[in-house]
Amino acid sequence: MKDETKCLHAGYTPGNGEPRVLPIVQSTTYVYDSAAEVAAIFDDPTKGLCYSRFANPTVMAVEEKINQLEGGVGAMCTSSGQAATLLSILNICQAGDSIVSVPQIYGGTINLFSYTLKKLGIECIYVDADSSDEEIKAAFKPNTKLVFGETIANPALRVFDIERFANIAHSMNVPLIVDNTFATPILCKPFEFGADIVIHSTSKYMDGHAVQVGGVIVDSGKFDWTNGKFPELVEPDESYHGISYTKQYGKMAYIIKARMQLMRDFGVYPAAHSAFLLNLGLETLAVRMQQYCENATTVAKFLEASPAVESVLYPGLESNKDYPLVQKYLDGKASGVISFIIKGGRPAAAKFMDSLKLASNEVHVADIRTCVLHPASETHRQLTDEQLVAAGIDGGMVRFSVGLENIDDILADLEAALKAACN
Repeated sequence: MKDETKCLHAGYTPGNGEPRVLPIVQSTTYVYDSAAEVAAIFDDPTKGLCYSRFANPTVMAVEEKINQLEGGVGAMCTSSGQAATLLSILNICQAGDSIVSVPQIYGGTINLFSYTLKKLGIECIYVDADSSDEEIKAAFKPNTKLVFGETIANPALRVFDIERFANIAHSMNVPLIVDNTFATPILCKPFEFGADIVIHSTSKYMDGHAVQVGGVIVDSGKFDWTNGKFPELVEPDESYHGISYTKQYGKMAYIIKARMQLMRDFGVYPAAHSAFLLNLGLETLAVRMQQYCENATTVAKFLEASPAVESVLYPGLESNKDYPLVQKYLDGKASGVISFIIKGGRPAAAKFMDSLKLASNEVHVADIRTCVLHPASETHRQLTDEQLVAAGIDGGMVRFSVGLENIDDILADLEAALKAACN
């Protein structure tokens, strides 16, 4: 994508005598000269820093870097990707509301939508990504507040038709929230195709080294929150002295409300040191994404030709139904994660995983090291058989996250493990 190199150095620009690397501001609080100054900040935290549950200079630099990468008006980091998902929804939903989502999403997100949000009085209505526009619109209710999808679904690896769902969402006067974790803004910028809010689990490709958990919410600033469906952004917020977010903050209403209201109450803000580590990952993101895609394409073609493999789910293959969407949204690159189904179902998949030497069996993905897991018995084990089918997960499915090791070593490891699984 154009301008990514410039964006990767945004957020902190050292001047004369300043450190070259991003400073770690390891402080919970900030000192002022008068009570009036502190009072003004508590009235409006955008006026300055008061406490690191709201904002921290190190984290803010990383927030701005990610914001510029995605092309938004503001971003807010969180302590995990799950926290980012939760806050992105609670920022505009309350008990009695509903949301629409495709089921081809991360298993933890399905749990959040189907159970935890339900306990909070928020209903999730699932519509298959392949449904017609009319079928999708039929799922909307008067209380529906948003549409949700993942750019590249984890682990089903379906590519989300962002522009189509954005048009549907906007025709129903609600925003589209897109989880862009697997694509990253290097491969896809959802705002360019009509998305309104973007979230990430920064623990994945953005970090890239499996050293810290985190998330982020990015606001496009393009959605009209004054259309009558979102009074909480328009009407006075009594918890902040009657501030109207749309009147006072304009295009930044959504992200400011998320920080002033939800971060204040939930306190899921990352530590400065976590942001420092995330920044190191961001500085190599563009280079790493290129190599992930190259390695994954080679691995996917190898698996497609293997007699031990029943099917390969990688949208970068021309045989994949979502290949045209990869060309449209991802510039022809489908990231570094492959899902494939081994012949022999669960037993064969387990034997395959136990036979790997280079790849690590771990509950993680999008690392510089190749890692593998069995979704049906690990990350998605809480789902019913029906939910597994809806999420596109077979008992023999293996999620293979291709790392940055030498491609010949990765292929040799795969070949040996597949032979063992067939015996």
